Amino acid sequence: MLKHATFIGALALSLATSSAIAEDATADTVIATVNGSEITLGQMIITRAQLPQQYAQLPDEVLFDGVLDQLIQQQLLADSLDATPARVTYAIQNEERSLKAGEAINDITTGAVTDDALQTAYNERYADAKPGTEYNAAHLLVESEEEAIAAKARITEGEVFADVAKDVSTGPTGPNGGNLGWFGVGQMVPEFEQAVQNMNAGDVSDPVKTQFGWHIVTLLETRNADVPSLDEVRQELFGEVQEAAIQARLTELTDAATVVTPDEGAFDPTLISNIDLLDN
Repeated sequence: MLKHATFIGALALSLATSSAIAEDATADTVIATVNGSEITLGQMIITRAQLPQQYAQLPDEVLFDGVLDQLIQQQLLADSLDATPARVTYAIQNEERSLKAGEAINDITTGAVTDDALQTAYNERYADAKPGTEYNAAHLLVESEEEAIAAKARITEGEVFADVAKDVSTGPTGPNGGNLGWFGVGQMVPEFEQAVQNMNAGDVSDPVKTQFGWHIVTLLETRNADVPSLDEVRQELFGEVQEAAIQARLTELTDAATVVTPDEGAFDPTLISNIDLLDN
């Protein structure tokens, strides 16, 4: 991508003077022209910012020439087309819409995510929270109740829970003996959570049915879970405040807009996959 063009000298190309990269240069400063089409410093800055990491680490003096060559070659190739294909036009329209939407989101979130907003979000969630309990458990998962009963019988007869889980469990934790690590209230499906809460450390449950199948659960240990500090949940709350601000703004814009959508069944949904329409 960043190789020098070997054919540029033979084509109509005019480079700007050295003053183009002077200290008073702006994003609109023309660095080069190709058959009259301008390549600006702003275009180069955007291209440099979008480079893959392995290129972005190169020195600016190398990148300047490489990025300029890339844009020159792209312009030459673009000029060689007799007409702009429809797919390019639609892609440009989508890209412009996406970039503008991204700028709007930046404006919304910049003003919305403040220390006060984060503190308010924290208070709303944790003001009345009390220390809870976290559980460290393991399980095995099978398809039928009969298989679960058979698995528990093996454990009751003296086999190690982890060994049985490795042998029969169909869940993703089977290979590590079914260990689920630490989890709190609300992190497991209700049937599983209820079973764990009714157990003492070292207990092995009867078969427990959930949407995933049949489980045998063993509770390894419990611990007290303190209410987290603001700093501990800052990143989580940051995302939630951002999302709330975006959704509120979208609701406001939608309520003020005239949006016309097709009646149900007006279009065949398979049309969205018909790429041949772009050639018409």
